[in-house]
Amino acid sequence: MRQEKYFGHDWVTIIEPRRGLAGLDMRELWAYRDLLWVLLTRDIRVRYKQTLLGAGWAILRPLLSTLVFTVVFGRMAKMPSEGAPYALFALAGVLPWTFFSSAVAAAGESLVGSQHLVSKIYFPRLLIPLSVLGACVVDLTVGLLVLVAMSLWYGVGITLSWVALPLLVAFLVLCSVGIGTLFAALNVTYRDVRHLIPYALQVWLYATPVVYPPTLFPEQWRWLLYLNPAAGPIEAFRAVVLDRAVDVQGLAVSLAASLLILAVALLYFGRVERRFADVI
Repeated sequence: MRQEKYFGHDWVTIIEPRRGLAGLDMRELWAYRDLLWVLLTRDIRVRYKQTLLGAGWAILRPLLSTLVFTVVFGRMAKMPSEGAPYALFALAGVLPWTFFSSAVAAAGESLVGSQHLVSKIYFPRLLIPLSVLGACVVDLTVGLLVLVAMSLWYGVGITLSWVALPLLVAFLVLCSVGIGTLFAALNVTYRDVRHLIPYALQVWLYATPVVYPPTLFPEQWRWLLYLNPAAGPIEAFRAVVLDRAVDVQGLAVSLAASLLILAVALLYFGRVERRFADVI
């Protein structure tokens, strides 16, 4: 988008299609930062408005998942937890996974759910999948209170390594933006993608070290596990909580996979963005 003198007017806004990564105009996104804030706060209000438990859902969801995983995998399947209490081991994986899966699912539905905006006014469409992250971050923040309480309950405590958690959350945000943006763009054109997303996330859960440690895989093949972009930050999140060494190599592999997916997502999003208003 550019502005110039035209048809006798001092300034006329000209909207032009862009291709490739040039389609991501950071200056334009920054210019619409107020709209992003409005969309962020709107999604947070909608998430908790007229609900029975409100923010309690951010506590109940990971707790129930942790309970089920502890009974099924910890007690019945005797899944190893590398010396940590299995409930704490599972919760430290469930919390970041819940954030990731919620962000991807919400972003995938975001453009279709905002068709009244997309079809009427111009703004950078990328703002819509970005805006859903606010409510997911709030849920994760509330869930961290439960993680703190459980860590103290089991005597693990809070260590200095916890200061790395915001960096790992930022890593998960990067991963979620790439995958969620790709699903969002695909969902506009192919409406059956909305049915694929929940199934894909269900399978993705078991391809990610949430309920099991990555040490179940032979060391020479473990890098294949970390090609999953969610695997590195989730396992690093748990390692930080349990005060263990982070697999830096695995984290680097997942980071590279996240950046590749983000680049593909932005390329595809920029290619099809100009058609959103017509087909949505």
